[in-house]
Amino acid sequence: MKKKFSLLLVLLLAVSTFLAACGGDKKTDGKKEGAAGGSDTKDEQVLNLAESSEIPSMDSALATDAVSFNVMNQVYEGLYRLGENDDAELGMAAEEPEVSEDGKKYTFKLRDAKWSNGDPVTAQDFVYGWQRVLNPDTAAEYAYIMSDIKNASKVNEGKAKPEELGIKALDEKTLEIELETEVPYFKALLSFATFYPQNQKFIEEQGDKYGLEANTSVYNGPFTLSDWKHEQSFKLSKNKDYWDADTVKLEEVNFNIVKDTTTAVNLYETNKIDRVGLSAEFVDKYKNDENFKTRGEASVFFLRLNQDSKNSEILKNENARKAFDSAYDKQGMVDVLLNNGSVPAYYLVPKDFVTGPDGKEYRETAGEAFGGFDVEKAKDYWAKAKKETGIDNVELELLNYDSESSAKIGEYFKEQLESNLDGLTVKIKAQPFKQKLDLESKGDYDFSFAGWGPDYPDPMTFLDMFVTDGSHNQMGYSNPEFDKLIEQAKTELSSDPEARWQAMVDAEKILFDDQAISPIYQRGVSYLERPYVKNVLDHSFGADYSYKWASIEN
Repeated sequence: MKKKFSLLLVLLLAVSTFLAACGGDKKTDGKKEGAAGGSDTKDEQVLNLAESSEIPSMDSALATDAVSFNVMNQVYEGLYRLGENDDAELGMAAEEPEVSEDGKKYTFKLRDAKWSNGDPVTAQDFVYGWQRVLNPDTAAEYAYIMSDIKNASKVNEGKAKPEELGIKALDEKTLEIELETEVPYFKALLSFATFYPQNQKFIEEQGDKYGLEANTSVYNGPFTLSDWKHEQSFKLSKNKDYWDADTVKLEEVNFNIVKDTTTAVNLYETNKIDRVGLSAEFVDKYKNDENFKTRGEASVFFLRLNQDSKNSEILKNENARKAFDSAYDKQGMVDVLLNNGSVPAYYLVPKDFVTGPDGKEYRETAGEAFGGFDVEKAKDYWAKAKKETGIDNVELELLNYDSESSAKIGEYFKEQLESNLDGLTVKIKAQPFKQKLDLESKGDYDFSFAGWGPDYPDPMTFLDMFVTDGSHNQMGYSNPEFDKLIEQAKTELSSDPEARWQAMVDAEKILFDDQAISPIYQRGVSYLERPYVKNVLDHSFGADYSYKWASIEN
């Protein structure tokens, strides 16, 4: 995310498009007209939204992106789910667990809950789901997020049997989890999609079709995915068998896939969707509208600089990477192209995200002076890179999303870099979301416009992406000292919060001393939302939204 994103970083969607979405053509009785047009009242418990991408996967063992995690958060449930203020609230866990004195063993009692096919949700569903994530044959990119579980890394590397993983079903409703080290944010981590249970019998019946259609998935969350027209729309329907169904007010959440903001705004103005994200030109148009809202997020966008690409000679050169980072105006980008509350990023771990053991916000401790726009410095770095590599002219391919807002950002990069770095030609390759993720995973690109949202409330959710051969590294970066600090922060320093925090600060500095990536901006969102839409929860990590508590209230 979540981030990852994710969660997801997880890896996120591009730019200013608001990651909530659109749907059916339900009629409403208009009584009061808002400044943007459309009705400010509604009679049904139906939320209509617009999503900017197809769902890449509904298999929680394989998903890596914000869109998938957002949908799965509505239709699946782990031991916990995120509630208001991102608090971890009981999900499939019936009560808070028994925790050993050393903080390494958790024993959970599960509530009586059902899958949408009528099967009970059991402790064995968690054992199977987690073992499946870590099975090397699954090739789950997010397997590393389970590294805190005892023997998880050994199982994932094929050096231990799945039964040796630190998770056991003591009986049908009792689950025991053992950790390698104490994890202060463990309950929040358990809300993340990779830790969901999975129904073994159903998955084996579906085979290769599992998670590819609405009817080849099985659900245990507040909603079910009741309809999925690929690349067009999808629908969530209230899950009548959900253990807390009485809390769920919405009967439907409809999403239409809309890739350009103009179309989405038109849908909002004609009463076909209830919430819409705004790009720069629409922010100016609607900023005085009574339904206009803006907020900051913990998602950071950056350029991946692929040192394993076909043009690796130039991209492996540190001066070349520093030239790229210095050659474009981040402030101008957020002011003109985004205009939505986003701010320039001179860091990886975002501002206003987490607080350290000293009570200070992370960025206050770590600082943020990692690069910046300086044309003369960029030219100097570029001249040194040319001399060191013997390359005078080079064409680099910029991998990009295919959304309207991303296209503008891609053209901005092309103009700035070509203008300020003599001999550089940038060719833009725009791809649908799922295909872009696939090309990044394969390392089939030169540099890429990418983003990451946090999966859990700790700087590590950003930093461990870039360890050598990490599944989300995807760009051939390697620094042994960086790897060592990340490993220490995950293991031997876990009982020394101050030293652990400093190790992460030092690791981030190494990342930018090497100019492994070029940070661009920390995302903000500006949007219009009908006043009858209540209690859609926006999360700072994990899935972007929760609709469990949402409702339509006039």
